[in-house]
Amino acid sequence: MLEKSFGLLFFLKQSGNEPKKYIYLRITVDGHPVELSTKKQWWESRWDQEKGRASGVKQDAHEVNYFLDTLENKVFKARKKLIEDEELITAEQLRDMVMGKYQRKMIMEVFADHNRQMEALVGKDFAEGTLERYQTSYDHTKAFLQWQYQVDDFSIRKLDYFFIEQYAFWLKTVRCCNHNTTMKYLANFKKIVLICVKNKWLPADPFIDFKLTKKPVFREPLTEWELEAIISKDFGNERLNNVRDLFLFSCATGLAYADVKKLKRSEIIKGVDGELWIYTPRQKTETPCPIPLLPLALQILDKYAGHPKCINQDRALPILSNQKMNAYLKEIADLCGINKVLTFHLARHTFATTITLNNGVPIETVSKMLGHTTLTQTLHYAKVSHGKIGRDMAALREKYTAPASEVELDDSTILLKPVKLPLNLPKYNYVLVAS
Repeated sequence: MLEKSFGLLFFLKQSGNEPKKYIYLRITVDGHPVELSTKKQWWESRWDQEKGRASGVKQDAHEVNYFLDTLENKVFKARKKLIEDEELITAEQLRDMVMGKYQRKMIMEVFADHNRQMEALVGKDFAEGTLERYQTSYDHTKAFLQWQYQVDDFSIRKLDYFFIEQYAFWLKTVRCCNHNTTMKYLANFKKIVLICVKNKWLPADPFIDFKLTKKPVFREPLTEWELEAIISKDFGNERLNNVRDLFLFSCATGLAYADVKKLKRSEIIKGVDGELWIYTPRQKTETPCPIPLLPLALQILDKYAGHPKCINQDRALPILSNQKMNAYLKEIADLCGINKVLTFHLARHTFATTITLNNGVPIETVSKMLGHTTLTQTLHYAKVSHGKIGRDMAALREKYTAPASEVELDDSTILLKPVKLPLNLPKYNYVLVAS
């Protein structure tokens, strides 16, 4: 990418009390200067400041000027190389090329290094699923480079808004990803880009004007009758019955798949009320999740207490892979006549809404059991059902249609009675009137 302005200047810079000064080269690109020392010294009295060269016809002046001319030519060759490679030209790039420090960083190379480090930290800082997502994102990025540029790798310096915009287009059209999935893959890629920015391999973030906003998605939780249909159904198949039980356990506890998978018997202990509670940190955030166990959850734990996988692997429940669980849950939904996309994660939404919030459990309590750090996170899971709205409004309706009554307060009698309202508002309302 050609620069708008470019300049070179050799000048003298004082170094201590020495009679000679060091000769420096200033490279300026688009108004941004960097300096580098030539390691040569010269007298100020024999220096032509306007030409930026040693003055005079003596042999030593010719030798210094020849050296400076050679260095200047190196800068021009470096600039020509960047233009041919369609690289972004910066003063830092030119300086590093002249000094032999320039390394052409490539995006897939940085991405691969990131994934290798992440793989080494699985089980410590990252979950296996996180690594899988970044490996998939790596594959998508590589396929996009072939589609858009017909190359296996791409210079970091060439990353710009157009690249990001076209990557998003490719994910939505060629890969047929929905909007939110596209944003998720781009967020993974942005992490790699920010590594480049922080290491100063890339002067600016190409995502700066690109909005990584997701569209709100409403995951409708199971209703009480749908839960009852799953609970009461005997599938006549051990595999489906097992998947059903583990799904219901998540509905009764709010635990995500990864947390059910790692749950140990030792994490189920007596709580402050003398009943059994789950005390386990969420794998995703390591936030504590204190969860009092409901009768349904206790029944499922008892059912699988003697299961070989639970005994041999010190696990509370025997669980299949998330992919298999979700595949079998679709089969369960069909057999129960449930017209919803049944996934294991839907159980967490069902716990937040149908099991707890709709039964009067305060949202602050629900948030704590889900392991959230803010109520905003909980609002994504806990949706107020139409049934709860109806029950709450029925109670309010009953209050406003109750007969007038007297209330004693500090030796005064307060009468709650209907009063006509003005204009065309509802016919009656209630106000407090002192008697």
